[in-house]
Amino acid sequence: MSTSPERRTAFRNAIEHFLKERLDEKLKGLADDNPKRVELIARHERDTWLANAARRVTWIQIATHTLKPIHPDARGTNLFRAPQELPAHREVGSHVLGQNFSSDVVGDAKALDVFKLLKLPVDGRPLLAWMQDGDPDMLGALSDDADQASEWLAAFTGITAPRSATPSSHALAKQLYWLAGEDPADDAHYHLLAPLYSSALAHAVFQTINEDRFGEAGMLARQARYAQRDHDTGYREYPDLAVQKFGGTKPQNISQLNSERGGNNYLLASRPPKWKSRALKAPLLAESVFPRFGGIREVRATVRVLRDFLESDPPSTMETRNRRDALLDRLIDELVAFAHPLQATLPAGWTRDADCRLVEAERLWLDPRRAEADDEADTEFGATWQRMDWPAEIGRRFGNWLNHELGQILPLGDIESRFWRDELLHHTTWAGKLHALRIQGDAPTYIPVREAVQ
Repeated sequence: MSTSPERRTAFRNAIEHFLKERLDEKLKGLADDNPKRVELIARHERDTWLANAARRVTWIQIATHTLKPIHPDARGTNLFRAPQELPAHREVGSHVLGQNFSSDVVGDAKALDVFKLLKLPVDGRPLLAWMQDGDPDMLGALSDDADQASEWLAAFTGITAPRSATPSSHALAKQLYWLAGEDPADDAHYHLLAPLYSSALAHAVFQTINEDRFGEAGMLARQARYAQRDHDTGYREYPDLAVQKFGGTKPQNISQLNSERGGNNYLLASRPPKWKSRALKAPLLAESVFPRFGGIREVRATVRVLRDFLESDPPSTMETRNRRDALLDRLIDELVAFAHPLQATLPAGWTRDADCRLVEAERLWLDPRRAEADDEADTEFGATWQRMDWPAEIGRRFGNWLNHELGQILPLGDIESRFWRDELLHHTTWAGKLHALRIQGDAPTYIPVREAVQ
């Protein structure tokens, strides 16, 4: 591997800058004539500090899977397994972290400064990664003495190695027998497993959830929702989130990453959701369902945004038309979603009820399965449904409803009402749902009244 004086200087500068920052922090508050200053300065000379760090690095171990979160007094093996070394399963696990993962450190907290050195980035990679590659410039930056540099490099790269060649567990650690063979009555068919805590995965989950809960993007999205404004992004919520504390008042005794999290580890709710669906009631004793539709919170909010936008007298530009059409699309999607449970959940023929006062077009729209009934009393209903005159009437009623909801300030009349109607009848969601109903009811795919809509 070729060497470069510039790269060697970059590595050495990173090390010396790290040592200078640590020294300056320790010299704060010490008088110039304090004898401790001389001792601290000598201790932070590069060769002296690295020699001491190479000795202390054996006190700690880099790991991705740790034992102490299982029980703080457990003694046993901690493992370092990079995500790319793990089998790729479909389920979420440490293997999904890829290259960007956080390594943890376990062991004596007095040696954590050594880990901070090894994490120093140079050219986008930590010093430890360059050491593990045996980079000659990294080696030269450690010491001018090649043998000394090789000895220190071997000590530092050993931070990822298990502290024992033989994996061990502990009486306080969890263990379980896993049936690996076919005979559950034969002890030889079991493997004894010692689960470890994936600290790297837990840290990634913690950071993601914290960003979702407290990050600026999520905060702005929530503010937009509360103010009922559009926003470029959504946000995530984590209902029934629990927090598990590791380490009590000394989270650093568990691991470095646990200390960075303040001992907090999130637990996602694993129970099934509790649905609060109310029984669907037929819209009886009403001449139209549009007032009921207009009372839906999302519909009210969208109408309000559309009304405020139009009342601002926006310029006649493509951007204005796109915004208006997007809000109208949202209303039509809500209308289709509102109608679907009435069409699919209520019993066929519910519009026969004596208390059903809906106009004929809305009965035909919301009770399509009645048109399929063999009851002779519904023959006329089915024939009327088949003629497909009613969609245009629903469009007209939608246009009149929207004109009314947009208020009296805007100069709205027949032209705007016809525009809302046409947008509904030609909307992809509405037309797709209507097409499915026509196929299901063996109705003609051509709707003659569409000619009057042009």
